[in-house]
Amino acid sequence: MFAEVSDRLNERNITIARSLVGNYVTSLDMRGCSLTLVGADNEILDLWDAPVNTPALRWND
Repeated sequence: MFAEVSDRLNERNITIARSLVGNYVTSLDMRGCSLTLVGADNEILDLWDAPVNTPALRWND
């Protein structure tokens, strides 16, 4: 799915600054996928890059 969305965004000259692909906070017997697009400025990217330490996600501890 990510590859398809990435291709379509690239066709429209939309840059993907950050992505998170995988199984995060899943539900048993749940089908489908979720896609979220956010217009991000430098402040949003700084927040995205900040350390995360939750039961579901961890990076830059």
